[in-house]
Amino acid sequence: MIHQTAEVSTNAQLGENVKVWHHSQIREGAKIGNNCIIAKNVYVDKDVKIGNNCKIQNNSSIYHGTTLENGVFVGPHVVFTNDSYPRAITKEGKLKTDSEWEVGTVLVKEGASIGARTVVLPNVVIGKFALIGAGSVVTKDVPDYGLVLGVPAKLVGFVCSCGRKLEKGKEAGMNCGDC
Repeated sequence: MIHQTAEVSTNAQLGENVKVWHHSQIREGAKIGNNCIIAKNVYVDKDVKIGNNCKIQNNSSIYHGTTLENGVFVGPHVVFTNDSYPRAITKEGKLKTDSEWEVGTVLVKEGASIGARTVVLPNVVIGKFALIGAGSVVTKDVPDYGLVLGVPAKLVGFVCSCGRKLEKGKEAGMNCGDC
């Protein structure tokens, strides 16, 4: 289902049962897997790759160079950036074009959860089932099952694949008391 106000490029690939809500834009070359929700006012840039069963909440921006594996959750107002040295102009004062910068990449691995209003800087890998606390700024890689918080985001523990924080002494990949 694609809402009538959404703008989806004819050169984007959408899997089965993808829902695209009001005022979202999906650019050319974007690939979105099956059973995904692209919520209201989401921007999916050119050539972005989104796996199966992902949920992207309202007002998020996913710029090219970003790959989300299967089962990734993206909270509202999240921004995935792609330029390590952002400038509008060259040193000569001319407006920069796409060819004048090196696109950074972001990889978010299976099952990771990115909290509301998080900013993810380029050239970062977020591990499987990692949990990024709301409002964080991710500047470096996050380990599998890692729980990070803050500006810049710092590792404060580990979570179960269900998302609950693990007790002290439990390591990445272990289950919580409820699982």
